[in-house]
Amino acid sequence: MNWHFSLLFVLGTLTSVCSQFSFYPLEELSSDVGIQVFNQIVKAKPQDNVVVSPHGIASVLGVLQLGADGKTKKQLTTMMRYSVNAAGSKEESQHDETSQLSPDHQQVLRGPPVVHRIQFENLCYGVGKALKKINRLIVSKKNKDIVTIANAVFAKNGFKMEVPFVTRNKEVFQCSVKSVDFEDPNAACDSINQWVKNETRGMIDQVVAPDDIDGSLTRLVLVNAVYFKGLWKSRFRPENTKKRPFYGADGKIYQVPMLSQLSIFRCGTTSTPNELWYNIIELPYHGEMISMLIALPTENKTPLSAIIPHISTKTIGSWMTTMVAKRVQVILPKFTAVAETDLKDPLKALGITDMFDQSKANFAKITRTEGLHVSHVLQKTKIEVSEDGTKASAATTAILIARSSPPWFIVDRPFVFFIRHNPTGTILFMGQINKP
Repeated sequence: MNWHFSLLFVLGTLTSVCSQFSFYPLEELSSDVGIQVFNQIVKAKPQDNVVVSPHGIASVLGVLQLGADGKTKKQLTTMMRYSVNAAGSKEESQHDETSQLSPDHQQVLRGPPVVHRIQFENLCYGVGKALKKINRLIVSKKNKDIVTIANAVFAKNGFKMEVPFVTRNKEVFQCSVKSVDFEDPNAACDSINQWVKNETRGMIDQVVAPDDIDGSLTRLVLVNAVYFKGLWKSRFRPENTKKRPFYGADGKIYQVPMLSQLSIFRCGTTSTPNELWYNIIELPYHGEMISMLIALPTENKTPLSAIIPHISTKTIGSWMTTMVAKRVQVILPKFTAVAETDLKDPLKALGITDMFDQSKANFAKITRTEGLHVSHVLQKTKIEVSEDGTKASAATTAILIARSSPPWFIVDRPFVFFIRHNPTGTILFMGQINKP
């Protein structure tokens, strides 16, 4: 008899691959996965504040790939556009990864043997090493600003997992395995929440509740925590913070504390392919490795939902090369946003369906003793923006043209922001703010 037990995946916050005959950086693709999920969430919540960690989402899906097999794995690799090499010899891994590519991509790799063999090595077998390197760069002390990424699998006492799954998780995601007693949901939650609280330095103290855990069915809880604390390179003076009107997405006007400073920032104006214009600005943190990027429609009548679907890591990359440094007066809301989201429906909308279906889910690479399926993919995210800088924690193509910016950059209506690790292009956090 094939019994199906639920897995609860919780996100605290968290080299080349082939796409359309081109080779894109892995960090770009992994961040795009999170951006796609974000787009699905904001469709359902166009007037809410939404904050997610694209890097955290990609990390959890990567761990899922390591444990998935068959159609479940194929859905994950199709959506993510890369495959995390789970186990086996180099030859076996190459065969496994090639089968996940589209026919067009496989045809590319059948070309001249020397050149394409090198591309093939980077494409397939180097993914795990590349992911490990990206994570190491993100948390490097060279950043000066604090970034912490931690992954853990909380397993039921005595639950037997496949050794390659545990080993590969530790290698690629530095993911540790911890035992808990799910038959006591309260104690299990306390253990998981305390771990997240420690990893996020107190920013998030609860990501799971006893109701999220079925004492008789839950076998694994996967947690990804990403913590960020940064100080602005050019700080806002507290005496300049004053209440100003913010025009919310609901049509109401809110009086909110607004940060203000006159300084030199890189900024510009761009448009979507259908020529909806929006302004962009980069606010660097003091280590200059990480920046907050803000985009908001140029015209008051243009809704934020009209520009968000057109933004990808490629778009953001074009901003970074085209923005111009100018002396500008910046007015920015002082805000705190907390978002708790179940990513199940957004992922299903993107084609990842089988892993949630107990009759179809295939996680044979996690364990062969029981049939497993995913019951939840939860992410809780918190961000604080103030005069000193930003504290953020999560518990998971536009055409840019040079055009003179106005002397004022006033963020007094709904906007979208990104916290980006510039050396790798990884998007640590992103969100839409409709009401500070």
